[in-house]
Amino acid sequence: MRVLVATDAWRPQINGVVRSLERMIAAAPDFGATAQALTPEGFHQIGLPSYPDIRLALATRRALAERIGQFGPDHIHIATEGPIGWLTRAVCLAQKRPFTTSYHTRFPQYVAARWPIPESWSYGLLRRFHGPAAAVMVSTPTVEEELRQYGFQKLVRWGRGVDLSLFHPRAQSVLDLPRPIFLSVGRVAVEKNLDAFLSLRLPGSKVVVGDGPARADLQRAYPDAHFLGVKEGDDLAAIYASSDVFVFPSLTDTFGIVLLEAAASGLPVAAFPVQGPRDVFAGSGAAVLDEDLRAAAMQALRVRRETCLELAAGHSWASSAAQFYGHIRRVAQQAGYLPREAGAAAASSFTAFANGRGAEGRGLSGRLPA
Repeated sequence: MRVLVATDAWRPQINGVVRSLERMIAAAPDFGATAQALTPEGFHQIGLPSYPDIRLALATRRALAERIGQFGPDHIHIATEGPIGWLTRAVCLAQKRPFTTSYHTRFPQYVAARWPIPESWSYGLLRRFHGPAAAVMVSTPTVEEELRQYGFQKLVRWGRGVDLSLFHPRAQSVLDLPRPIFLSVGRVAVEKNLDAFLSLRLPGSKVVVGDGPARADLQRAYPDAHFLGVKEGDDLAAIYASSDVFVFPSLTDTFGIVLLEAAASGLPVAAFPVQGPRDVFAGSGAAVLDEDLRAAAMQALRVRRETCLELAAGHSWASSAAQFYGHIRRVAQQAGYLPREAGAAAASSFTAFANGRGAEGRGLSGRLPA
């Protein structure tokens, strides 16, 4: 099975969408598939207004159709609602080819944070985008319920995971700062609501890992905070493990992979009681969710690190990939792009991965694209 993943979000961007898609593409061979990303790379690009680091492709439907034809996919998954996503959708509809989509970001809230555009207008546009999809993959029950209320259909669940071989507690700290250390990791942009974290009266130190268009303004506004820029791999994992509390002030994330990375590092989470944190930590005791973010941060200092590790252990990238390719295989079979016998032959592999065996045990992280 050949799977093409169309996405506007790709390297050099560093965010949860890119990480998730890289993981799914790397895991493809474990599910009898070959996967490739269709990205803005190779097309003329412009910067996203108000966020020039995000590059948007200036492509034509014909050029995109040629790329799709060169790969010859059995299935196309459209991951984002940008130019690549819309053009790929147009090609699929013109060719009467079924496709799946995924909903990663609360786009209406993202837009409303920048421009005076009613959320209802944005949801209408998103409903139009995802409407023809054979399945729309969402990360959590709360996101699914929200989208149903706005008229979305054919919603299926695709959870996320964490690399437990990379993110784990470590004996030695790499942060020589006054404690307790309150950490936030992610894109430094207005929709991440970092002001709500940086403005808190907290003891010890505040650390921000990441970059984005709001970084310069926030550094000027909060000179006592420590902005470390973009960190990846072992450097990032060591910073998680060296901190005391992970503060997640976002009100718009649908999941937040950084939440799992923090928990896997033994780091309790303080967040607002909104979707994302509410779904990830429901009933686990690994996070403190409160409308008073300062109170949540202080109470999180008392959370047992073992509780956080137990929560993270239940989220593997292997099970995430099993869900992803399970949905794709079903749609491809129903459309006649994939023989049903192929699904039966792969059943034992899917069962093994759904039970948490396979890719991570065999070093999935080592196959990630550079």
